Amino acid sequence: MENTPLLPLPPACVVGRFVRRYKRFSVEMELDGRSVWVHSNNSGSMLGLTLPGAPLLASPAANPARKLPYTQEAVWLAERAVPPAPGRDAAPDHPVPDAAPAPGRGFWVGVNTSVPNRMIEAAFHAGRLAFARGYTQCRREAKRGASRLDACLTGPGLPPLWVECKNVTMVEDGVACFPDAATERGRKHLRELMDIVRCGERAAMFYLVQRPDGHCFGPADVIDPAYAALFYEALDAGVEIYPYRAPVSLAGIGLEGLLPVAPRPAGL
Repeated sequence: MENTPLLPLPPACVVGRFVRRYKRFSVEMELDGRSVWVHSNNSGSMLGLTLPGAPLLASPAANPARKLPYTQEAVWLAERAVPPAPGRDAAPDHPVPDAAPAPGRGFWVGVNTSVPNRMIEAAFHAGRLAFARGYTQCRREAKRGASRLDACLTGPGLPPLWVECKNVTMVEDGVACFPDAATERGRKHLRELMDIVRCGERAAMFYLVQRPDGHCFGPADVIDPAYAALFYEALDAGVEIYPYRAPVSLAGIGLEGLLPVAPRPAGL
């Protein structure tokens, strides 16, 4: 089924409360009345997602000896400031986990930036990527010259398809946006993809939108106008853009349909 998670979450995940973020890669979580430090691999700003008291979903570290015992997977974003009274006005399509105090109507936002790289491989092998039909192999972390891209798809009689993956956690006025912080690395990737197209091969951006409230996708020109300008330049140059909605639940991360790309704003 389309809504079945392609990337199940590991067992023994916990739901605590967000306390604060420290130096980007550490998050303090309140769990069962105690303070627990959680690893965060998200280097962005996580704009609007660092709200004290918000439920936080964390997975156990694969290595039990790791200094930080959990990894941040998602945060719960409430759709309104005042939660409904218990038992009233529940949101059946976005159930609140029993492990967390009821935060009211809302949804999980996936903030683990390793998910898009794993999703591209899982979706490829599940036959869920229409743009990859005919391709038979998917190599992650593929080298091209001095660069390394997230994936390279190959197939008989087809040009290599190079894919760069990004995680999307920000929505403004119904538009799912990337990036949420200025990114020189992201601009470099767009330039590399344009060069690939000029060489006669295929190149694509795979944006995984880990929240349900975006109706279309576009670059965050307010956050990084240079990235936004390059995004539309890359689109015009033949770089393929694939923003997929990815629902997040306690079961894991799924893959739904493509979001339309917003038209280029005036002035870009």
